[in-house]
Amino acid sequence: MSLPTREEALALLHEYTKNEGLRKHAYAVEAAMRAYAKKYGENEDEWGLIGLLHDFDYEKYPTIPDHPMKGSEILLEKGYPEDFRRAILSHAEHTGVSRERLVEKVLFAVDELCGFITAVALVRPSKAVAEVVPKSVKKKLKDKAFARSVSREDIQQGIEGLGVEFNDHVAFVTEAMTGIAAILELGGQTPGA
Repeated sequence: MSLPTREEALALLHEYTKNEGLRKHAYAVEAAMRAYAKKYGENEDEWGLIGLLHDFDYEKYPTIPDHPMKGSEILLEKGYPEDFRRAILSHAEHTGVSRERLVEKVLFAVDELCGFITAVALVRPSKAVAEVVPKSVKKKLKDKAFARSVSREDIQQGIEGLGVEFNDHVAFVTEAMTGIAAILELGGQTPGA
């Protein structure tokens, strides 16, 4: 089966995900996945769709073991290929699906980091993702009370699994997110607005 269009994948995301924050997370992960696909000479559309849909079932099925297993079942019913579903399953440790392919390693490496970069941007006076730098991300990671739901261990394991440097990875993902800052509503705010 060929992959659906982005519009079809977006319709699926919106059908299952009503929360704007979760939608924005999907868009951020999609942007990071597309950027890495381009960097590595891979299929940007496929990688982007994997990022867009990796958590589409989370709002309806947020608990272990349901997420992302229920989502994988839905994707199977809709005819998504096995390797596409496998990549999504690999981003959650409890599925037991190992991360073998580059797309799987990248998804794991960007998922939690996108959420964390968003949190760092939101506490800046400007709320601009473009102003987030690796040094501030590293500092906030040490503060366990900040964005406590984000797994620091997953971020570290993702970086190690991908074999990239922390600063390079954070800067790369931040740049990808900056490209869609308006969609993420992280483009910066006018003081006093």
